[in-house]
Formats: sequence, C-alpha cells, structure tokens
Amino acid sequence: MVFFPADDLVSLAIVMTKVFSIFGSSSRPHLGPFEQQVLQKLWSHGSATVRELLADGKIRQAYTTVMTTVDRLYKKGLLDRVAEGRAFRYTPRHTAEELQRVAALEGIRQLLGSGDTSSLPLSYLVEALSAHDAQLLDELQLLVERKRRELQSRETKGRERR
Repeated sequence: MVFFPADDLVSLAIVMTKVFSIFGSSSRPHLGPFEQQVLQKLWSHGSATVRELLADGKIRQAYTTVMTTVDRLYKKGLLDRVAEGRAFRYTPRHTAEELQRVAALEGIRQLLGSGDTSSLPLSYLVEALSAHDAQLLDELQLLVERKRRELQSRETKGRERR
C-alpha cells in the first residue's frame, strides 16, 4: 500500500473529485441531495439537534423528515450522536475533505480494479482529464512526479543502509 503525505492526499482528493465528477460520480457517493444538504449544515454548525437544524428556516422539510434523514446518516456511519434530553445531538464523524478523499480513492480503486490488467484504465483517466480540463492533467502530472521523487528517495536511502 502506498501512503501519501496529508497535503498530497488533499491535493489528490481535490483533483480526483474533479476527475470523477467528469464520470458523473458524486464526491459523496450514495447520498441523496437532502442528505448532502443536512450534512453540509452539520459541517457548518459542528453539531446540532434536529430542532437546531430547522431553526433558521433554510431547511423546509418536516421535523420527522429531518429526523429520519439524520438517523439514516447516523446508520451509514457518517454521524455520531449523543442523547440530549429527549433528542439527539448529531456531529459529523468525518470532515468534508475526508469524505471526498474516501470517495475519490474508491473511484480510483474501481477504475483500476476493472479487471483489465493493461494500462487502459489509466489511459481512460488521462483521456477524460485532457478532454475536460488540461489544467487537471497538469496537476495530476505534478502529483505523480512528486510521488516518484519521494519513492526514488526512499529507494536510494534503502540501498545506502545495506
């Protein structure tokens, strides 16, 4: 398994999120529009009860609809909750960036695990990038070159220790 420094992961996640939006994938797979809206609101608040989510009037759904939605997000492992009186206070388990990273990495795994052992999946990625936005292709190249230098440096240090 290859590990990237945190700043490289964020850069890669941003690039790959843009890449997979080309393919029609959401940056947060398996979430409906209202689930995404509720999650965004929780990220901006840090934590909230259903009543607090409804307080500013920007969410116009019924209390029970919001309650069901946050319960689904909790069951999907995206929220933590603690009892607060007769309600629950919900807190996002992951940041938006962490979820984007997971979604991007899963998309990459699916692309590379397509059963084709050739470099075709990678060529599809490069083709999609260049057709959509040449700057993304440049960003991907910079990330690859940085990782290659890092791996070569590790290899050189490993040989020197022998």
